[in-house]
Amino acid sequence: MAEKGYVEITIDGQTVQAQEGEKILWAALDAGIEIPHLCAIREAHPPLGTCRLCFVEVEGEGVVASCVEPVREGMVVHTDGERAKTLRRRAMELLLADHDLECKTCVKEGNCEFLQMAISMKVKKPKNLHPFPREELPVDDSHPLIIFDPNKCIRCGKCVWVCREKAELVPFDFVYKGYDMRLTTFLSRPLGETNCTGCGECVEVCPVAALYFRKA
Repeated sequence: MAEKGYVEITIDGQTVQAQEGEKILWAALDAGIEIPHLCAIREAHPPLGTCRLCFVEVEGEGVVASCVEPVREGMVVHTDGERAKTLRRRAMELLLADHDLECKTCVKEGNCEFLQMAISMKVKKPKNLHPFPREELPVDDSHPLIIFDPNKCIRCGKCVWVCREKAELVPFDFVYKGYDMRLTTFLSRPLGETNCTGCGECVEVCPVAALYFRKA
């Protein structure tokens, strides 16, 4: 029986206790059960839910995003269901198809969370998916500490969240909708002209090389 304030669920045949209201993703990770994810931040309410890599199957409900779906008493979760794996794979393929894989010259070579996730999922850049033409934007090196390359952004939203919630600043936000959506600075000004203090919170959470520290 679960402790007071906790529920008991089953994930891949393993009995797991999780706090009431906790999301499936964090309950699984706390129990040592891996679920792919790139955009999730535990403290984010509501969850960002942008990368779509954390799909799982819940008996009686079907496929759900584990970073959004809360646990419930008796819930049975499968992380390796074929439908969930197919959706996760396609989500990663779409991200890879739209991302310039200049890994050998990237500042995050060997330390890229995005590439490491693709490798762990055994997903390669698809040959049958081609991104729509996108405007190549200039790399913003106006800030004394941080360089912003909007072309590398995968639109996870983590930098926007940490800037607002932790640094209590708004140097970044998204503009436009759909495929045209992109990350930009406040009023599209150079990062060096925004209220960015260079605290580095955004760099720490960025899973790609859209934000990185200037070399000394």
